[in-house]
Amino acid sequence: MAHRFRRLARTLFLAVFVLLAMPYVLVPVYRTGHPVSTLMLARWFTGQNVTREWLDYAEIAPVLPLTVIAAEDARFCAHRGIDWDALQDAIDEMQDGEAGRGASTISQQTAKNLFLWPGRSFVRKALEFPLAIWIDFVLPKRRVLEIYLNIAEWGPNGQFGAEAGAQHAFGRSARNLSPQQAALMVAILPNPVTRSAGKPRPGLRNIAARYVARARGAPEIADCLRQASGTAASAR
Repeated sequence: MAHRFRRLARTLFLAVFVLLAMPYVLVPVYRTGHPVSTLMLARWFTGQNVTREWLDYAEIAPVLPLTVIAAEDARFCAHRGIDWDALQDAIDEMQDGEAGRGASTISQQTAKNLFLWPGRSFVRKALEFPLAIWIDFVLPKRRVLEIYLNIAEWGPNGQFGAEAGAQHAFGRSARNLSPQQAALMVAILPNPVTRSAGKPRPGLRNIAARYVARARGAPEIADCLRQASGTAASAR
């Protein structure tokens, strides 16, 4: 009986170890190819709708990654997976009783979407932090953005990635988004099921307008993206 218990414990330990180690093995593999997210896989396995057409970074309208960074992770080009300053500011706000703002970087969101699960929990955050650092260490910034833009959920019925999201909201390709359309898409990212970029309410339009202004007022982000594109091109 004791022997059987020890064997079961070893098997469980090995299974947990493999599950925890697998993302770290897969990240270098994802330097190329068209990875899918755990949420997409779950939807497929349960027979739910999944729509995703991959677009390479160079095919996506430049205004979309610019707006994503300006709205969600202004220090994307400077941090190494975790924005510790933004995280400390968020903690301070929560301690002061203010509504905590999001401090997740694009690298963290990529880690969550690729390998983890939606929702908030300390367990997920504990797994997400080292994964985000590893992703940022292994993958070029441009590739992190490319993956993120192609796995984010962007619609109420299984639309994943910028192309499916743009087609659903505006009936046009993510190759041809205007600044306003890009901002509306970014504005629905917290909840693409209840928010609509194609039929935005006044509050969503106001958020999008702020994002347009923020993107236009951040030339350093555009410079960062140009440098990332140049680095990626030279690496090829």
